[in-house]
Amino acid sequence: MATDGVTSRLMTRPIETAVILAVGTELTTGTTRDTNSGELARELTGLGVKVRQTIALPDDLTEVTAAFAGALEQVDLVVSTGGLGPTPDDLTREAIASACGLEPSVDPKLEAWLRGLFARRGIEMPEANRKQAWLIEGASALPNGRGSAPGWHVQRPDGRVIVALPGPPREMWPMWRDEAVPRLQQARLGVARVARTLRLSGIGESALVDLIGEDVLRAPTPQVATYARADAVDVVVTAESADGAEATRAVDEMIISLRERVGQYVFAEGDQTWADALAARLGDRTMAVAEFGSAGQLQALLGNADFLLYGELVRAESEVRQAATDLGHFAQRVRDATSADIGVAVYARETRGDTHVRIAIATEAGVDEHKRIAFLGGEEGRRRAALAACAALWQLLGDSGP
Repeated sequence: MATDGVTSRLMTRPIETAVILAVGTELTTGTTRDTNSGELARELTGLGVKVRQTIALPDDLTEVTAAFAGALEQVDLVVSTGGLGPTPDDLTREAIASACGLEPSVDPKLEAWLRGLFARRGIEMPEANRKQAWLIEGASALPNGRGSAPGWHVQRPDGRVIVALPGPPREMWPMWRDEAVPRLQQARLGVARVARTLRLSGIGESALVDLIGEDVLRAPTPQVATYARADAVDVVVTAESADGAEATRAVDEMIISLRERVGQYVFAEGDQTWADALAARLGDRTMAVAEFGSAGQLQALLGNADFLLYGELVRAESEVRQAATDLGHFAQRVRDATSADIGVAVYARETRGDTHVRIAIATEAGVDEHKRIAFLGGEEGRRRAALAACAALWQLLGDSGP
């Protein structure tokens, strides 16, 4: 595919701020969920670019043009997804051209590439597809190895940049990572940004405010923020600096301070999962699981962890009744039956809107039993029962040592 634009311009400004535009009526009507914008925002943040807004737009030329024009007045980089197809409602190219005050024209090399795609399939290219060969002054095409919609990389005279990507994730992500990001990185992209994450269990966000302190959570740098995730509460510390050294020092010092305040609840760092955290404490030991009333949520949480030899979902009424009074028997049984180093049995029962959880852990030293109350019932209660089992096992392994 041709990638040469009509005019090549050098970037004259650093890219530190961005707006993401998701184009498509299917997004604004809820027919399709916009997963691209959030993930792109995460990637840009990791590159040191501050995302000011993510906006979903219908297939309306006036609205999309106004969104591009407005964004170009505010930020250094505008990234769009969608609207690059051949149909009349694919309006992203027209909107960019209008926002820049330019007229698009067919690039001969792009047109030849497009016609080649259709020729290989033994059909003639419809005239509607010629718009996919358009470029404007200052634009170059971003190759699309998985579709017929090239992207655009537009370098404006003021140094601001537009990156237009196709909507389907299977086309968008390779183009973004393999084509767009390397071009952006040829100039000064973002600021040096350092981030570390502590993953906590056994405490909620509201309780964390008291332990961490509002003064810390409101401080401009380093920034400390809490996020309730499906499997943990994350405390994320971020800082920015010119070369990264000062940011690293600030983040590391804050992590030390936070561990002094909330260290007892920290089970992992970064993007580590419960499976990762348990694997670190288990070492070369193995585990087998039996679940009663938790719908297999513990096994789902641990996934294909290497240490998990066996998982059993018990529904036989007689055994469920026995587990209610002698759960340790099943922890020992599953351990013995599989020759695992550790046997875990979980019993969950919804009562008055919450879920009562019992956990039995069998090791060579005997059986330890724990009781918890998981907030809420139903599917959420069962999921929290699995988290409670992981937390109990993690604590026991820490107390007993390697």
